[in-house]
Amino acid sequence: MKAIQITSYDGAGGLSYGDFPEPVPGAGQVALTVEFAGANYVEALFADGLVPNPLPWVPGIEAVGRIKALGAGATGVAVGDRVAALTINGGGGYGQVAVTNAALVTPLPLGMDAGYASVVPSNTTTALLVLERLARLQPGEQILVHAAAGGLGSQFGQIAKLLGAARVVGVVGSEAKRHAALDLGYDEVWLRDDLATAKGGQFDVIADPVSGPGRLTSIGLLALGGRLLAVGDAAQAGDQQISSNTLWFTGTSILGFNLGALAAENPELVGTYLRRALTLVASGDVRVHVGERAPIQEAPRIIAALREGRTVGKTVFIHEPA
Repeated sequence: MKAIQITSYDGAGGLSYGDFPEPVPGAGQVALTVEFAGANYVEALFADGLVPNPLPWVPGIEAVGRIKALGAGATGVAVGDRVAALTINGGGGYGQVAVTNAALVTPLPLGMDAGYASVVPSNTTTALLVLERLARLQPGEQILVHAAAGGLGSQFGQIAKLLGAARVVGVVGSEAKRHAALDLGYDEVWLRDDLATAKGGQFDVIADPVSGPGRLTSIGLLALGGRLLAVGDAAQAGDQQISSNTLWFTGTSILGFNLGALAAENPELVGTYLRRALTLVASGDVRVHVGERAPIQEAPRIIAALREGRTVGKTVFIHEPA
């Protein structure tokens, strides 16, 4: 098969398009012929070697395609079904064929655009899981979301409103992204520099996929009983040292979430949330902003733009027929 591969940990420069052995589904897995794949910031981190994998390796954590083969014991779908899939454990969405746990695929809702569906499995599922199950966001609470115009941030704001949040504030790094976040339904959007002068004690929940200095600043913006959600390290700033006594004195907490770890440990739970996420987007209750649709061969360009923070919304990659 053809695939975008990481051949060296040189960022976008280490990506190449070429032949790669076609994967075969194991017990409880399915193989799908990939038609579309979503681009995610984590793939830029993979290309940088932040999460080492044996090279060459095919990235891609979400995809849409048709079921090609079933491994032993795989249930819930049939060969030929068009499905949305989380390929987060082992990657593969940037290849013409990918394998994943059968619990992490779900048939597309009737009439849903397949390319649009390919950018739902990772971010929308994460936002729903994190806010409902981890943060236990309550009606009337106030939430701040870092990187509000990004793929994940755009979903946090909308899911928060669906769960009854009274005030949803986004943080972005530029004026252009500020307008994009406002268009996605945020009540207010601050520039990152505004955090330094923001009033403390405002927010019940803060979602942070960025890390770095903003994570430390966020502690001071939490209200009593507030929860800081550590859901990424887009800044690649390394570990942030936060005093446990600070959490004690302020009555706040930090909660971590990793979709890949949960999908490996409890694929059935994640699959349930994947189906709910897809239904919310198909119904129009949640919107995913697609900035570009591009051939998979353009992955190096998109990954470089993701790494440098130059994208708004999600990119859909289009595969050539296998």
